[in-house]
Amino acid sequence: MEPKERVKELRELLERYNYEYYILNASSVSDAEFDRLMNELIMLENEYPELRSNLSPTQRVGGAVASEFKKVTHKRLMLSLANAFDEDDLKDFDRKVKEALNVDKVTYMAEMKIDGLAMSLDYANGALNYAVTRGDGNVGEDVTQNVITIKSIPTHIKTDRPFEVRGEVYMPKASLISLNEEREKTNQPLLANARNAAAGSIRQLDSKVAAFRKLEAYWYYFVNANEFGFTKHSEALKYIEELGFRTNKERRLCDGIDEVLAYIEEYTLKRPNLDYDIDGIVIKVDDMTKYDTLGYTAKTPKWAIAYKFPPEEVQTKLEDIIFTVGRTGKITPNAVLSPVRVAGSMIQRATLHNEDFIISKEMKIGDTVVIRKAGDVIPEVVKCLPEKRTGNERPFEMIDNCPVCGEPLVKIDAMHFCKNPRCDAKHIEGLIHFASRDAMDIEGLGDKIVELLFNEKFIHDIPSIYNLYTFRQDIIFMDGFKDKSVDNLIEAIERSKQNSLEKLIFGLGIKEVGEKTAKILARRYIELEKLMEADYEELLGIPDIGPISASSIYEYFHNEENIKLINDLKQLGLNMKYLGKVASDDSSPFYGKTVVLTGTLSSMGRKEATELLESLGAKVAGSVSKKTDYVIFGVEAGSKLDKANELGVKTLDEESFLALANANDK
Repeated sequence: MEPKERVKELRELLERYNYEYYILNASSVSDAEFDRLMNELIMLENEYPELRSNLSPTQRVGGAVASEFKKVTHKRLMLSLANAFDEDDLKDFDRKVKEALNVDKVTYMAEMKIDGLAMSLDYANGALNYAVTRGDGNVGEDVTQNVITIKSIPTHIKTDRPFEVRGEVYMPKASLISLNEEREKTNQPLLANARNAAAGSIRQLDSKVAAFRKLEAYWYYFVNANEFGFTKHSEALKYIEELGFRTNKERRLCDGIDEVLAYIEEYTLKRPNLDYDIDGIVIKVDDMTKYDTLGYTAKTPKWAIAYKFPPEEVQTKLEDIIFTVGRTGKITPNAVLSPVRVAGSMIQRATLHNEDFIISKEMKIGDTVVIRKAGDVIPEVVKCLPEKRTGNERPFEMIDNCPVCGEPLVKIDAMHFCKNPRCDAKHIEGLIHFASRDAMDIEGLGDKIVELLFNEKFIHDIPSIYNLYTFRQDIIFMDGFKDKSVDNLIEAIERSKQNSLEKLIFGLGIKEVGEKTAKILARRYIELEKLMEADYEELLGIPDIGPISASSIYEYFHNEENIKLINDLKQLGLNMKYLGKVASDDSSPFYGKTVVLTGTLSSMGRKEATELLESLGAKVAGSVSKKTDYVIFGVEAGSKLDKANELGVKTLDEESFLALANANDK
């Protein structure tokens, strides 16, 4: 048999065995036979490189390393879903659907809302064309090489027609536990939850990392089902299942909203026992021929809704209360809890905000407390349960001295502060902030690494970060570090020198200066030196900067230590200029105007449009009022456009907006 024919035969066999094992949970060959065939294919692909393919079963172990992810525009918008939080919301959704369709009852499909990363697969001529993240709904990232490491995903299907399916990539609970066990052995930070772990795995530039993390996927929407003659969502799901896609068997057709409510009640109880995390239930009208009648809002379809589970509350023991010091010196009491799983994450710590919060909750160390995740993200202590006290509990006492440097604390309003400018904890938090994504974005210099390098005396202040390369050989020999990881960190530090000025201003950690204010200052002054020369009155005259912010900015740039810091950074080669586009009042029609965006733009995402408008001198607002100068609208614009027309506010479609935005470039 010719090598080309044998390669084709081997690929088809291995794909079939993958389907049997990962979709049907059965196998017609032994592991040894599978490995033998795989090794033969690897050997042939190495001997005949011209026969290699990115979609070969050999690529499922990863190995491709990307420098970045390509942007891909979705053929059809990848919309999010409106949320329902209780029975009344669901009944209101049902009422609106029935009124729009003029019927007494609607058949719905109820499905698990898996807590993972939304993904779209596009096929052409029977082969996977690309896998793309949701992104902003219009443009996503091409992550094909990472997605094909998920062995249940078919790289080839039995139809040559254009085909698109959407679903959720997720990390099973067992995979997260196994991965964290491995990370713990190498002193790496543990991954907080399955959702973040899945998203982080898919966005790894090295596909071997994604392969190692054992992700899975469920597919829940056949995008162009109507082109194949399907009229029911339930039938479309059965078809994609026949093509080899893994669909969730927990779904159920419900005859009316009462059956939906019963389904939700059932899976609220079953939720902890599933082998993957869910954060709700998705309800879709089954009859797809009604979708156009029901229509869409600017962001969501009106034929589907996502019921969100209420924040999961669990009980655990308050083992202790410890104190941390922030970069401003603020002292925060934190609960040390008996480890407990909440909404997919193992929780051991939660903030207690301040002394007054603890007193108001009447907490004692040793209490049984109720915790939950605020917005399913941040763990918080809801209350204590005095009725469960044993008599061994201890009263809480606020500390008088900094837990790190020992200096006396100062109470300002409800907060306590360490005022020692040389406190190590404040330095560490300041370094973490400087390296963070929204500031200088130094990849690899996270919280734990900063603390470790600080304690080992490799870094001690911001300028020392840029001399870290001198300790390269010492760092390589530390636990958890390797040549490649250290080199990547040093490269990331070097790249950060080229950041635009607003990143540096925010990274300096000036009190009252957030990310938005940093951008305003960078665009106004262009060069850091000019900002340093600004007096209080001048700063106060800048829109959106009040007296407290103006005072803080002025004081920061007139402090000798801060001036020395900036001079040191300049000597180290950090960029001190704003690199974005700058408008003047005579060059941009948007300068000084208040603008509201609504609907979906085809040429860019909401964030890009906002940045463009801000670079042209506009203030982008979230709601329409009489003070709004322009409302820019895209596809499926909603109530904001209606309100603009009602108030007589000038509106611009996407074409008109771009024409005005680019006018001063001509």
